Amino acid sequence: MIGSKALWLVSVAGLAGPAFAQQAAPQVQAPRATAPTNQPRMVQAVPAPVQIPPLSDAQATELRELLANNARAEGLRAANETRLQPISTAQDALVSAALDHARAVHAGRLAEEDFQEDWALRPAYFDPRPGFAKAVQENRIGQWFATLPPPWAGYDGLKSGLTRYRQIVADGGWSSVPAGPDLTVGSKGARVAALRKRLAVEDSTVSADGDGFDAALKDAVIRAQRRYGLNPSGLVSTQTLAALNVPAQARVRQIMANMERWRWMPHELPANRIQVNIAAAVVTVFEGDKPVMSMRGVTGKPGDETPMLSSTIHSIVLNPPWNVPASIAREELFPKGNAYLKANDFRIIGEGPNRRLQQIAGPKAALGRFKFDFDNPFAVYLHDTPAKAGFSRFDRLASHGCIRLEKPHELANYLLRTSSEWDDTKVQETLDSGKTVRAQLTTPAEVYLLYWTAFASGNGDINFRADPYNWDTKLADKIEARQARQIAAR
Repeated sequence: MIGSKALWLVSVAGLAGPAFAQQAAPQVQAPRATAPTNQPRMVQAVPAPVQIPPLSDAQATELRELLANNARAEGLRAANETRLQPISTAQDALVSAALDHARAVHAGRLAEEDFQEDWALRPAYFDPRPGFAKAVQENRIGQWFATLPPPWAGYDGLKSGLTRYRQIVADGGWSSVPAGPDLTVGSKGARVAALRKRLAVEDSTVSADGDGFDAALKDAVIRAQRRYGLNPSGLVSTQTLAALNVPAQARVRQIMANMERWRWMPHELPANRIQVNIAAAVVTVFEGDKPVMSMRGVTGKPGDETPMLSSTIHSIVLNPPWNVPASIAREELFPKGNAYLKANDFRIIGEGPNRRLQQIAGPKAALGRFKFDFDNPFAVYLHDTPAKAGFSRFDRLASHGCIRLEKPHELANYLLRTSSEWDDTKVQETLDSGKTVRAQLTTPAEVYLLYWTAFASGNGDINFRADPYNWDTKLADKIEARQARQIAAR
């Protein structure tokens, strides 16, 4: 188990992005067990609440300063909140504020009912009272505060970025670049001048003066396009303008939303794991906590969102058939008629309203030749695809929720490397036979489906991606609404 703040950054097959940052990954909270109604309930003693020792005057002063500084630095204040709420001098209120702050920094600010079903990540239960009581008793409140945030470089990078982008907002933000014809080398005029000024806010190497588009400005545009996950063509067209024209205040809010999701994650995770960044559609394999393989993916389109979750890949199905979900069969495939279904190797199983579709394994199969199974309540999985052209796109949110893999064969061979039965030759022979076979993994692989739309690169620059599911906005709205209710209840 790894708990360091190391930040591993690599470039594999020309890919760079959030998957390469050292990232803690979330755990799915186990469902609560319900006692059978016909069985007597066990009576358990309720432990006495931990008593907080009285604060000395010096400790109270230190605590007020910590709360004032940390609330903003850790991104606990609403993006549009320009002043901090006064911190009470009453000891009970001060202790309560400290405990609330600790819960928020360590485990996030959402209540259980605030989580959507497909946000299948839950922070572990955290009771700050024992740790705070011990810190007061040993006079090390400041050291205890420092242990509360997520211990990952990915969180630290966003925290630094939050400070920077808040300063940008305080300095007036940036002005939009007006719409118009595409801008490229040789372009001149007021729009190029606006582009220079806009890029210079985030990129200190850009000269904000002048109205000409030269080679140096093209290089700056390419850097910006890479930061925003766009095609690094150096041509300023509609997509690039849209990314540049997102207000600085909105970027602050986006950073804060991603910091909140970091708080849902455990402080330790397996050194060997597979991570999927849903928003960026990138899949990365970690071994010994270092990325050893990366590939493009295709993730769920808006309306068919890929859920956030963690699980364990236990087996790989070679030459998998596709048991078509009822909604896809009903809405997309049956309307195309029997001729289409037959031509694409679909079988109709059953009759009447209960009939279903299965696409047999083969070259036309939507799942390709590999299906990586892991338990989850959403029936999603990683799989191959015959539609390889989709991986060349920069916008790769196009599936019904499962994750299509650019390099499924390489991943399968990697996961089966410890198996005495499934060497590369056996895998290939099975694929060539066309038979459907399930290969159990000798060493199950942890898999994490994450949603990162803001992350820091190795040089500290903050990279942004679109918020395709509107989850950043929803999360920020939920946090701000809960905070408003808490303030009103005081």
